[in-house]
Amino acid sequence: MHQRMDYQAASPEAFKAMLHLEQQVQRSGLEASLLELVKSLASQINGCAWCLDMHTRDARAQGETEQRLYLLQVWRDASCYSDRERAALAWTEVVTRIATHEVSDAVYADARVHFDEKALVDLTLAIIAINGWNRMNVAFRTEVGNYVSPRAAKR
Repeated sequence: MHQRMDYQAASPEAFKAMLHLEQQVQRSGLEASLLELVKSLASQINGCAWCLDMHTRDARAQGETEQRLYLLQVWRDASCYSDRERAALAWTEVVTRIATHEVSDAVYADARVHFDEKALVDLTLAIIAINGWNRMNVAFRTEVGNYVSPRAAKR
């Protein structure tokens, strides 16, 4: 597939707005490892190869295991995720698929066990942000494979 356009160059203002959203997510206080799992799962759901490549590379650079990355799509059947991560992954799935699936009271209640109000809003913002990035990269067919994690360079 060929990239349709470089959306960053086409609208630097739109790209900057997305970056501001992402910066807020980074300042949220949520664990970086949790955010990478959430971003990777949403990217799998949305079929965004560019974001999946980026976030699995970043996760590995932070010390995430191959096993946990490989099992992410079937997280319910894998015992390697904490209860907090499971709640975040379930929340990620329902918020990402909100157009076709409701956010059930059970998923919300489980999320609230593991996240206070601020943290759940911040987690939801992280999911909104990655869904936005996914849509930009899928729609414009951003070329995959050239991302180098800045975290890897620091190790």
